[in-house]
Amino acid sequence: MDVHIRQIFVSPGHNYFGHHGQPAGSEPTVAVEAIQCVAGRGIEGDRFFDFKADYKGQITFFAWEDYEAIKREFSLATLSAGAFRRNVLVAGLPLAELEGRRFVMQGVEFEGTGEAKPCYWMNQAVAAGAEEWLRGRGGLRARITRSGMLRTGPAEFAFSPASSAAPARV
Repeated sequence: MDVHIRQIFVSPGHNYFGHHGQPAGSEPTVAVEAIQCVAGRGIEGDRFFDFKADYKGQITFFAWEDYEAIKREFSLATLSAGAFRRNVLVAGLPLAELEGRRFVMQGVEFEGTGEAKPCYWMNQAVAAGAEEWLRGRGGLRARITRSGMLRTGPAEFAFSPASSAAPARV
């Protein structure tokens, strides 16, 4: 499997989380080349860093293929990948298959905790109808279980071993 981290984003504050019934915030989504992932805490510099103990969304992944597809579907050629407020855009990785599994990418270990479900704010941030279109392909929320750096570029990927045996490569 050819896995590639296409873009990485962090944001210092929330634009939608906690804003129900209020206007969206105006915190920037910042594209970066690398992030420090801290086990049990999140991404240094991101709004969910140290949010709460054992938080299931310490990092979020979004499929590059879904980003490209929604741009085509809604004729949004200039849509920024940062509009989705996911941290890591990755190509070549079936994110839904990682729910409930531990995996390693670029030496950092994660545990997939569930879909990063789209909410009604996607209709404002992307386009009318985006929330519905993104159902089932909103990305993956995960916990960070082993610290390290993630960088844009090719990403060696493996499932974490269930025992002391070597991890299976995909």
